[in-house]
Amino acid sequence: MSKATSESSQRKRKLEESVSSPATHDGYYSLSDLNFNPFPDKDRIGQCRNVTDFQKLNTIGEGTYGVVYRAKDCSTNEIVALKRIRMEKERDGIPISGLREINILLHVRHENVVRLKEVVVGQNLDSIFLCMEYCEQDLAGLLDYMPKPFSEAEVKCIILQVLNGLSYLHHRFIIHRDLKVSNLLMTDKGRVKIADFGLARKFGIPKKPLTPNVVTLWYRAPELLLQSEDQTTAIDMWASGCILGELLAHKPLLPGRSETEQIALIIEMFGTPNNNIWPGFSDLPALKHFSLKRQPYVFLPHKLSLKFYIIQTYSWNRATANDCLESSYFKTAPLPCSPEMMPSFPQHRNDRSTAVEESSSKQKSQVYKSNQSNISLLQAKNRRF
Repeated sequence: MSKATSESSQRKRKLEESVSSPATHDGYYSLSDLNFNPFPDKDRIGQCRNVTDFQKLNTIGEGTYGVVYRAKDCSTNEIVALKRIRMEKERDGIPISGLREINILLHVRHENVVRLKEVVVGQNLDSIFLCMEYCEQDLAGLLDYMPKPFSEAEVKCIILQVLNGLSYLHHRFIIHRDLKVSNLLMTDKGRVKIADFGLARKFGIPKKPLTPNVVTLWYRAPELLLQSEDQTTAIDMWASGCILGELLAHKPLLPGRSETEQIALIIEMFGTPNNNIWPGFSDLPALKHFSLKRQPYVFLPHKLSLKFYIIQTYSWNRATANDCLESSYFKTAPLPCSPEMMPSFPQHRNDRSTAVEESSSKQKSQVYKSNQSNISLLQAKNRRF
């Protein structure tokens, strides 16, 4: 046997032994010299903490894309929010909405955007949690339990923080696409934070068509209701205008029960757009299937209200977040109060979580009763035959 063949056999045997060695889980072997090299820390994956490092305290929310728990980090005793990504109907791994949310939140850091601390995993492949900073309240809960509406100074404080958060996101080419009062959280220090990025998307040039079936109905911009695939940051601005109106009136601004009714409410407020007001209006996909009520279009001066400055039916006429931050609305009396002066309702902090848990247990009870009823019917049929 030649010397070269002998060396080749030794290298092959050494490589086979090294691959079967447990040490390969912590590093790799170089094919050039067959030396073991540990993985650099920056290149390691699978270093997520286990969810058993946290003590779940109670459920604080449940939505389409996940369940949120209040939990305590056992290593630091810090209270955090754990959002479990829904994976019941997923067969191909983590849902794309979860991946987008993780990707976006890992790259944003702003005082008015909820902070993702880390990703936590459980024992099963479908147990993936987002560990985020805990905010004591959400605006939807506050509106439900407040005895009277926010004062105008408090509304200005809230919407100013929302606009600051939107300005930061839009500057980084991120559209939230699901802005509503229940997705605006507030800390006990009055700091408002935009949350729930399950529908958020990054955009660029050239624009890519996006599905119009986003944003909760009451906050959905007219271009989405009319099935436009051209989505811009203007859809977030429309939603923020609806939130502003809701905070001032202490009730939803446009509470439609269907897309058709939502369009009718917008037309009732602003009138019917046309191609002069909204270029390309007649070519929108939805208008091929029905016609709109004819009503004179109302031209409202921007100085009349910030709400009407934001809510313009044609997206290109809509104010941007930066435009709104420069508005005289925030410079006239009453001036925005400081976040520390915002009201807090600690007695209601767990009311919504209790309601969520009661609703969840009620649903489980109904499913159990339904199953028991089906079993009884089957047993009765079997006895009959």
